[in-house]
Amino acid sequence: MIKSKTVFLVVAAGFALASCQSSPKSTPAPSGKSASLLAMEQVAIAAHKCWIASKDPAFRQYQMANELNSFSGTPRFLLVPAKHYGGKPLLVVQAQGNSSRVDAFGPLMNDPLGARIGSDIARWQAGNPSCTAAA
Repeated sequence: MIKSKTVFLVVAAGFALASCQSSPKSTPAPSGKSASLLAMEQVAIAAHKCWIASKDPAFRQYQMANELNSFSGTPRFLLVPAKHYGGKPLLVVQAQGNSSRVDAFGPLMNDPLGARIGSDIARWQAGNPSCTAAA
């Protein structure tokens, strides 16, 4: 009789102790965002901060049109004339599918500003959100 009570108490204590232990640490659940969307969010946030919100004189005549919530798998943002929001895009910055590669094209890439745009985007895509390249 005592033996079965002892076994029962030991088993019950074991279950009680097991339930008090913390669950093992797991990796965070994926956000469900594609590599292209993650890359574009990073670049778009930096571009807005550095080019538009900072009132950078080189970008004063443009405004940004975000199209990150694209159902086509091509998140992007556009630079359009500030006085003509519905106008023809002068710069398209996009990533496609499950690639984190960001492409930029449009008339601004052929301007003197194109070299700066390219280096800014490459820096932001690499994870450096600063507005200027390190000296």
